[in-house]
Order: sequence, then C-alpha cells, then structure tokens
Amino acid sequence: MARVINDTCISCGACEGECPVGAISMGDDHMKIDASACIDCGACEGACPMGAISEE
Repeated sequence: MARVINDTCISCGACEGECPVGAISMGDDHMKIDASACIDCGACEGACPMGAISEE
C-alpha cells in the first residue's frame, strides 16, 4: 500500500529527498507519490513538516 499526500502539502520538497526509491515528484498542485514505485517505508511521512502524508 502506498503513501498519499493530501492538500495540506505546501510543496516544500522535504519529502522528495527522503524517498529512497524516488517515488515523489511535483504534481499539478502539490507533491505526489507514484504508487507503483512507493515501497511504503514511511520515510517521507516523518519528513513532512505539514503532516500531509499518510497511509493510503
């Protein structure tokens, strides 16, 4: 199961650098996670200052 980023994301990019598989990138409105690449490690969730990342 992949993590998801909700609308409270401020697109700071803190999560992108923490992802060991490069599954996070900038989307249309905010950062997004590629569910097919996500290994559900949770590293991004801990890095998000807004608490915008959670389990799907």
